[in-house]
Amino acid sequence: MTPETINKYLEVAVSAPIHMPLTYLSPIDNQQHLMPGLRVLVPLGGRKVTGYILATVDSAPPGQKLKEVYEVLDNRPLFPLELVRFFEWIARYYHYPIGEVIKTALPAGLNKKSGRRVLLTEKGRIHLSGLIEAELENSPWLSGLLDKGEISPHSTGRIWSTKERRILESWEEKGWIDIISELTGGRTKTRTEQCCALSERAGSVKDLKVSEQKTIEVLQSIATATGRRFVPRREITREYSGAAKGLKSLSQKKIVIFDEQQVYRDPFGECFLESDIPESLTVEQKDALDSIIPAIKKGRYSPFLLHGVTGSGKTEVYLQATEKALELGKSVLVLVPEIALATQIEAHFLSRFGSRVALLHSGLTSGQRFDQWNRIVQGEADIVIGARSAVFAPLAEPGLIIVDEEHDSSYKQDDGLRYHGRDLAVLRASQSDAVVILGSATPSVSSYYHAINGKYNLLNLKKRIEDRPLPTVEVVDMQTIATVSGRAPVFSPVLIKNLRENLANGEQSLIFLNRRGFANFMICKECGQTVQCRNCQVSMTLHKGAGKLLCHYCGFTLPGKTVCSNCQSTSLAAIGTGTERLEQNLSELLPGARIARLDRDTCLKRNDYLRILKAVHKGETDILLGTQMVTKGHHFPNITLVGIVLADTGLGLPDFRAGERTFQLISQVTGRAGRGEKPGRVIVQTFQPEHYSIKMAQRHDYSGMYSKEIELRKSLGYPPFSRIINIKIEGRDEKTVKDTAIRLATRARKFQKKLQPEILGPAPAPLMRLRDRFRWQILLKSKMLELLHGFMNNFQSEFATFNKAGKIKISIDVDPEYMM
Repeated sequence: MTPETINKYLEVAVSAPIHMPLTYLSPIDNQQHLMPGLRVLVPLGGRKVTGYILATVDSAPPGQKLKEVYEVLDNRPLFPLELVRFFEWIARYYHYPIGEVIKTALPAGLNKKSGRRVLLTEKGRIHLSGLIEAELENSPWLSGLLDKGEISPHSTGRIWSTKERRILESWEEKGWIDIISELTGGRTKTRTEQCCALSERAGSVKDLKVSEQKTIEVLQSIATATGRRFVPRREITREYSGAAKGLKSLSQKKIVIFDEQQVYRDPFGECFLESDIPESLTVEQKDALDSIIPAIKKGRYSPFLLHGVTGSGKTEVYLQATEKALELGKSVLVLVPEIALATQIEAHFLSRFGSRVALLHSGLTSGQRFDQWNRIVQGEADIVIGARSAVFAPLAEPGLIIVDEEHDSSYKQDDGLRYHGRDLAVLRASQSDAVVILGSATPSVSSYYHAINGKYNLLNLKKRIEDRPLPTVEVVDMQTIATVSGRAPVFSPVLIKNLRENLANGEQSLIFLNRRGFANFMICKECGQTVQCRNCQVSMTLHKGAGKLLCHYCGFTLPGKTVCSNCQSTSLAAIGTGTERLEQNLSELLPGARIARLDRDTCLKRNDYLRILKAVHKGETDILLGTQMVTKGHHFPNITLVGIVLADTGLGLPDFRAGERTFQLISQVTGRAGRGEKPGRVIVQTFQPEHYSIKMAQRHDYSGMYSKEIELRKSLGYPPFSRIINIKIEGRDEKTVKDTAIRLATRARKFQKKLQPEILGPAPAPLMRLRDRFRWQILLKSKMLELLHGFMNNFQSEFATFNKAGKIKISIDVDPEYMM
């Protein structure tokens, strides 16, 4: 390769808050063909950072002195060229630095950057060992420095952005510490292992020992099952205890060869569901596939909204559409809103398509995610299943993209790059000329609006498989139920009666409450003060089994037996109900019933989740109790009764989507009942039985809910009749945050007056303090998308003038889903 073909100018997106790519010179001694998708280590303002090549160009920007790339970090691209356009669009739309977009997309642990390690000198130990305890408490890193003799680059980085940086710099001048620069990060790498394969001589050698013959049989069996020639040595010795000796002698006879090869860390583990191919499809399933499959064959962008009631067979439509896409040589991307649901979908796809499936979600270790990413890049997997971040999967030419439960708000990332997985799936399909299927029993109002108005193709599955009826729904007005000690009971008499009958009949029940823990809050009986998180403006939840009070926002904990911070009384009452208390109440009401609880407290690991689900499917559980984890995607044929406790908890939130979300939640959990041979029934307990979301859910009336919601939003000018950007201002000092928000809003109203969106606020966020940061927000709203983003593009440059001291964080949330 000649220097002319190697030494080009490189457009690089750096992993830093810089919105435009920078131009660098390729390394002088480089012999590699540089191309988009490779990572490079580059200089930036006196430090080293990871960058990503977006393009090679023949000329440099005029008048710039270019710096040279330090190092090329990859032998092959980490993402295909087609994704560059995707990343660039995301950076523009979400007003986020392009390098940080790519960093978000890639597996964690790949980035290298300059860091500082602090080392304590002997002189420093003498001077600092006399610090009083109060000083150590105010600066926790001081204790670490004295105990360990150093501060890690990660911790130093946090200190460097505060006033305490000056302390470290002064100590370095006095010789108490040394501050050394080093490269940090980049720990996630490929894993290699000693592997074995049969040589060409294997078939011709005879008179083998029993241990040698058995070793060959095991090796061949694993190779056939996995489709690999080279098999890890440990897998062979695990299957056959005599393999270690057999491999050694076979190697000496040149029948087996050894090689150090890359191996993949298994992300799948145990799957307990099999995906049986149905003997026939319903008429509605056939009609849906008759629309989807020709669109896949044409290879043109075609968006479909698959509106199918619970139990109507949407998953089978996904599977058969996937099979057709694979036959045509196209790859498939499947998104689910949560890792828990990924396990269900994963089981169906693995059963049908085996090793062609790869997983991408946050439940994997960094090594597993990196391996799965590499399998996709190398074309070893052409089906990708995952949560929202899987939308970045490095598939070169996806022909089909599926978004299951497309209405779910979990598709929206709520920090960093605040993207919406569903919206990016539609964009990616558009850029790839692919078919995209948005599936849901309760589509988002916006998606249904797009389908009604022709932006999406609407497909309906109105009936359940085998014409099974939808469950009957009974609404219980809890205001009419006799109170116990002045409070409404957790379970109404009608729900208790039905639970007992179901148990007596040997049928399974499901109880849903979207609130984990034992009690919502602890209140002092003496002064009435609640126990609040010291970092957040929220009450702490009692988790009785763990013996602690927990903040569900920042993770701060206190002992379960604590004292009132106001009057120091030890007389505290646990108020409210969570799934842990429900489990205790059910055990008392129905002694002998086998009860399983499915929430984040009981499912810390994937195996916990699988164990509970397996017990339900085997009939080893009488009552399944849980939070949202039990509502979506599960097929429990033997559950005939569903009880919804406190169905209206979401209606009190200051959110224009509260009614829609309440309807969706009730409808989804209702859909778990009656999916087998026996009909289902649902009991909904509520204090607002006349609310339209409750009444429409009782009648399974999605169209009625949609009509009500769309009428309300049109009158108020909310999405889909407008678009919103939320400017978030946060910091540790309340007055500084408030003053900055007011000044920023004042500046916005004076800025670009002729092309200005509606500006609402500033106002404190409903949860004004979270994670020890005060929060205010300003909403920008407009019917014209171009005007909204044009204003934001220009106004964003003003942010720096409001944050000169670095005390405030200003972030942009486009199309916000969560404004608490």
